[in-house]
Amino acid sequence: MTKNDRELGERARHLVRAVDRGSLATIMRDDGSPYASLVMLATDFSGNPLLLISDLAEHTQNIQIDRRCSLLIDGTVGLETPLTGSRITLNGILEKYTEKQAMERYIRRHQDAEMYAGFDDFSLYCMTVERVHMVAGFGEIHWISSDAYYFDASETDELAAAEGRIVSHMNDDHKDAIRAYATALLDQQAGEWQMTGIDPEGCDLRFAENVARLGFDRIICNADQARSELVKLAKKSRKTAEK
Repeated sequence: MTKNDRELGERARHLVRAVDRGSLATIMRDDGSPYASLVMLATDFSGNPLLLISDLAEHTQNIQIDRRCSLLIDGTVGLETPLTGSRITLNGILEKYTEKQAMERYIRRHQDAEMYAGFDDFSLYCMTVERVHMVAGFGEIHWISSDAYYFDASETDELAAAEGRIVSHMNDDHKDAIRAYATALLDQQAGEWQMTGIDPEGCDLRFAENVARLGFDRIICNADQARSELVKLAKKSRKTAEK
């Protein structure tokens, strides 16, 4: 794998982590025709998309027969000329996923999902990405392998175990820092921003219907490294705001 391959994979993964929804395309179980639907997303540490969906939904019934699917990620929101922006199609398969931390991560990103996450007909699904098609504007089109797309999360168990505590601590005790991340570093509107997740590559923020992604300057693998990176970003945001 070349350096360029890895960089393209990182760009694709960043966009997938940055959005909270996508268009899921499945294969209709009766006649094989394509069927697309809106789904809400989170990701695990590796970059696998996570979906909480109902057994009653058409797309879920489709994947019970044929697990193959595509997921369109739209990074063009707010652009005057959308076709100049980035969008990604992930190809792969969807399977039920029973990992407790993944469900907790999904619910932190979509708090309204907590009320139906326990319903018998709702299950968490994980998409295994087989390849990625990225269009990053006119003339910049790439096929990306799954090896290039995925983040190696094999040494991040400590961070995964601490994620919930870190997020709660930041939201309870460092609201000003989170607001500064959003407004000073990401040029987002002022508001009651909250942290919804943290992973080895960055953290996810939300205010009402708005979501934002703050990338880290280095990979973090545990709570101490997370604290160091978040403190550094808080100092950076204060300096930026003072300019």
